[in-house]
Amino acid sequence: MVVHQFYDKGLAHASYAVIRTGRMIVIDPSRDPQPYYAFAELHGADIAGVIETHPHADFVSSHLEIHQTTGAVIYVSKLAGAGYPHETFDEGDVIHINDIKLKALNTPGHSPDSICILLEDESGKDCAIFTGDTLFAGDVGRPDLRENAGNITAKKEELARDMYHSTRSKLMTLPKDVTVYPAHGPGSLCGKSMSPDLQTTIGKELRENYALQLMDEVDFVKALTTDQPFMPRYFSYDVELNKMGAPAFIQSVNAVVKADADIAFEQDVLLVDTRPAAAYRKGHVKGSINLQDAEKFETWLGSVVAPYEPFYLLAETDEALDAVIKKTAKIGYEVNIKAALLIPQSATERSPVIDLEHFKSNKSHYTIIDARNWAEINSGKLFTNALTIPLPELRERVNEIPTHKPVVVHCAAGYRSAAAAGIIAAQIQNVPVYDLSEAIKDFN
Repeated sequence: MVVHQFYDKGLAHASYAVIRTGRMIVIDPSRDPQPYYAFAELHGADIAGVIETHPHADFVSSHLEIHQTTGAVIYVSKLAGAGYPHETFDEGDVIHINDIKLKALNTPGHSPDSICILLEDESGKDCAIFTGDTLFAGDVGRPDLRENAGNITAKKEELARDMYHSTRSKLMTLPKDVTVYPAHGPGSLCGKSMSPDLQTTIGKELRENYALQLMDEVDFVKALTTDQPFMPRYFSYDVELNKMGAPAFIQSVNAVVKADADIAFEQDVLLVDTRPAAAYRKGHVKGSINLQDAEKFETWLGSVVAPYEPFYLLAETDEALDAVIKKTAKIGYEVNIKAALLIPQSATERSPVIDLEHFKSNKSHYTIIDARNWAEINSGKLFTNALTIPLPELRERVNEIPTHKPVVVHCAAGYRSAAAAGIIAAQIQNVPVYDLSEAIKDFN
């Protein structure tokens, strides 16, 4: 028996393959199915099935494409309301791969239709469990993503109560040596306090996971519904897309229009410049925003840009452009790309450079914008008089920023402030807008 984890650090997403006697089952696949095809070929296996633990909010799955390409059966809970060919997989259902079994457990909490998959090995022992977004290393799935999305909607308090009972009756009763394979690791927005471990055990979680400690239902609900991270704009969109099944990855990527670098941009269509901040500051298209192609590009793109909102995608080289198109497709936003192109000759707008010494001595002369997330802001402001507008809220709240003083934007390390400064500068042009960037470290 082979159990293999595929990990996408950008989305902190883990998917899995289970192989036994030439048959392979894929669990919670990412948008690009090629790694699973390659792994099956490496092991001389046929992909016989794909299991979706729930309709995912934070990435687009390739379950439908894998089915269409290989004929693999898609398994998902009957509660998901799946709009693609599938077999239901709920409590009591079993997938046999020769002499091992994959057994479904209904575990509502993160979503009403969540399942976990318990793996029974060839000796008849329960040895591992694939927990989707129900149980993570150090955390459990947030309960507030399905209040307005999916086949079944539920209030976060209701799902938090479901999570209490799912963990207590279904997971915490398993043998302590059962390996836990979750769908996410640290950095995912599907939980709030994940540990760095990409796999764990039931015993370790019983000892260390705050959500599995002794507490009553009321205290559990309060703990689980408090201080969850922000919800990117694309989450509900991806739930609905995954519920129906996304179009094939490579065909969708290849359908993106690649335009000449000096095309005339349509008015009021957002321009997303994906270069490093230093290059952007030296010269960019007026009105563009800087979302750098870094580790969390997909998350921030889906936090700043709304579903169905068209945008231009800009990069420095053909290779870089291809890379960001594929990352955009991982959240299903490739259909929003009006055109993808290299940096045009019109990219001559330079960002102003702040005089740090003057700023340090005369902070009251500036309007300071704190673009961090609310959890960071609530833990303490770095500048007492800063106006707090997290990056995901900024495009709707720019009109709250006073325009009688120069504006200085900061975050925690420089990525979000680079994006925020571009958003503000596109709408406020009578005063300079400065990105404090990495200099924020001087004020920590």
